[in-house]
Amino acid sequence: MKFETIHSEQMYQGRAFSVRQDRVRLPNEGETKLDIVEHVGAVTIMPIGENGNVWFVRQYRHAIGIEILELPAGTLEPGEPPEVCAERETREEIGMGAKKFQKIGAFYMAPGYSTEFMHVYLATNLFDAPLPGDKEGIKHDSNRQVHRWQNAGGVPTGKTIFRRTTLPLTTHKNHLIDTHV
Repeated sequence: MKFETIHSEQMYQGRAFSVRQDRVRLPNEGETKLDIVEHVGAVTIMPIGENGNVWFVRQYRHAIGIEILELPAGTLEPGEPPEVCAERETREEIGMGAKKFQKIGAFYMAPGYSTEFMHVYLATNLFDAPLPGDKEGIKHDSNRQVHRWQNAGGVPTGKTIFRRTTLPLTTHKNHLIDTHV
């Protein structure tokens, strides 16, 4: 037998997500209630500047009560293709456009309780192209600065860990660069 949803009820509708509660029959014939965060999906971008450094954004995240460095990212608008969202978020968060966006991965953020699916893009050949954006973000383009911040006790996000663990080497201008610096 498989898991079967017996009943589903929306409990909350917010700006960026909703929460539903499912009553589920388990393979052992028992039942449980599960709270699920329904999210339209998001993108995260690894913008690489002319100098080979990856751009980050410093942002205060109220849910955890601290300021963190993270890759530029954003939520998809309804019906928006992920690449279009990546282009928009790059311009809003770091004030740069990119001549090339390449999808390099995708993953579920927290599949135990959320439907959020993250599309990951590499952005290269950056150029100035600011859009009005997130006022709390401050751009950074120093891998060493990020490394120092993390060594000093900075808390990495899942997006940053993804960059550090699955993308240790990236090609830039036909040269292999180490993004772990």
